[in-house]
Amino acid sequence: MIVDVVQESQPDLAAYARVPISFEVREILRVAEEPAGARRYRTTTSDTTPWVKDYDVIDPPTKWPAQFDVTRWAFFAALSGGERVGGAAVVFQAPGVELLRGRADVAILWDIRVAPAARGQGVGKALMAAVEAWASAQGARWLEVETQDINVPACRFYERSGFELRSVDPNAYPALPDETQLLWCKRLSP
Repeated sequence: MIVDVVQESQPDLAAYARVPISFEVREILRVAEEPAGARRYRTTTSDTTPWVKDYDVIDPPTKWPAQFDVTRWAFFAALSGGERVGGAAVVFQAPGVELLRGRADVAILWDIRVAPAARGQGVGKALMAAVEAWASAQGARWLEVETQDINVPACRFYERSGFELRSVDPNAYPALPDETQLLWCKRLSP
């Protein structure tokens, strides 16, 4: 698939949200720290009864401006034949975004989504390249992303993209006790 990735200066979050982020959960990523306390992880998967997860039900992009000052965020659209097939949002030096932990050298990949019919065709890779280039140009030295153990395709994508698992928190989501937070990080080239 031929994809053009463009940065959107005035993001249309309703159009952005029309690209579904939902996916079918078929397996769970099991994480073991090796050796204990070393912050190096071994992962395996286990099958589960399939079900659909849709992050937009919990936190749709159209509501982000009410929760955060998105003027310091960057938004990217992936287009194929003029049709939006993906998008990404990245945050850098934005007050009020807890995941940044006040660090001026970290950018957060807040969201990345690819239309179901376009998945596995390089759209995510093209979006990731644009996000990394933008974050590096802003002065970020690290790119981090949060996902959950139920999103095995995303975890595998981050691994293929050069991210390393930095943190595992099974208690991060009190309202979702069966999901474990996974934080991934990647050193950016200057």
